[in-house]
Amino acid sequence: MNVKTLFLAGLLLIAAAAPMQAQVRIDGFLQGLYGGRLDNNNPTETEYTASETRMQLRAEHFGENVEFFGRLDFLYDGALEPEYDWELREGYLKFRLGNSFDFKVGRQVLTWGTGDLIFINDVFAKDYRSFFVGRDDQYLKAPQNAMRIEYYNPLANLTVVWSPRYEPNRLPTGRRLSYYNPMIPGIVGTGMNEMFYFEPPLPEAKFKNSEIATRLSRSVAGFNTSLYFYHGFYKNPVGMQMINDSTGMPYYPALNVYGASIRGAVMGGVLWMEGGYLDSRDDPDGDNPLVQNSSVTGMVGFERQIATNLTVNGQWQVDYMLDYDMFDMQQPAGAFVRSEVRHTVTSRVTRLMMDENLTLSGFVFFSPSDEDVYFRFSGSYKYSDELTLAVGGNVFAGEHPNTDFGQFQQNDNLYLKMTYGF
Repeated sequence: MNVKTLFLAGLLLIAAAAPMQAQVRIDGFLQGLYGGRLDNNNPTETEYTASETRMQLRAEHFGENVEFFGRLDFLYDGALEPEYDWELREGYLKFRLGNSFDFKVGRQVLTWGTGDLIFINDVFAKDYRSFFVGRDDQYLKAPQNAMRIEYYNPLANLTVVWSPRYEPNRLPTGRRLSYYNPMIPGIVGTGMNEMFYFEPPLPEAKFKNSEIATRLSRSVAGFNTSLYFYHGFYKNPVGMQMINDSTGMPYYPALNVYGASIRGAVMGGVLWMEGGYLDSRDDPDGDNPLVQNSSVTGMVGFERQIATNLTVNGQWQVDYMLDYDMFDMQQPAGAFVRSEVRHTVTSRVTRLMMDENLTLSGFVFFSPSDEDVYFRFSGSYKYSDELTLAVGGNVFAGEHPNTDFGQFQQNDNLYLKMTYGF
């Protein structure tokens, strides 16, 4: 059955179910997103970062004991070759067992932690392809199949998430967004050569490669505090397996994360702190130059409304690499080598105007140690209850092509977005 047939079948099923199931709520939106890159030297195969029409349908049902939620996207994408696609972003059942246990089973979007676009203990998959081209913020979080169990207790609440199949971050592939290839080394895209299409193999689909994440949380003196544990793999392919003396294949090294966070109201605003120990299980001693070293990372952030309808926040993250001397000694001569202690600062500014119908927002990442920056900005106008118009852009800069944001410096883009809700 092709995508068009599935699309029509889905619409017919929803139309038929709506009058018979009055307790089922159905809504959604229709959206057009169009964006283009600003750098003519970008080695990708298209000038468009986005040229898509998207329809999202949401269905929700609350029963006495069971809740159902579904979110389905249909997409026509013309940025490269015209193609139809669809994705079940969410489709889960949620139910309670007794007075202490909640279960959520199925396709779902998972999130926890305290940071604003900085993720330490939030080890669930992200979609940076969507994030870098202007799709809605909801698309930063990639869905995954999982079972979430929550246990409520007066002492503390425990959440356990089990994902039977590892889900990686969705990174630029070289088709519409270029990236840094360490084997060249340099910034590459499929406009140069189809071999630069970037899609590393996943860990084998075995029970031992499933992911498990836990959070223990409770309120202490008005602050939300949490402890975290994760067992799985790095979400980016930060390891390299050599096929022969000159060819390597990126892969996802094994990872444990141990962390903690705290968040609460302070001085008329909100303060948060979060930290974690990233245990690189494939390179515990830091002596393998092809695998990411273990590290300790932490951040502090604060947000406050400084004037009517004007909110500002700031964050500072420090990442300390363990066994750094061994890492530094193993790097090739002439290449930029990250510092033992990497610093990243961020700030978000949000301004509401015109009776809060106009939202202006800017967010900046800056790493003084890596000498790179990423700035994203947007303006969104609520024309009516149904129609919203938005413009925005993504700008990258860096002194070195192999840093987190420097590798995307040729992906600067602007976009226009129109959304009709129903």
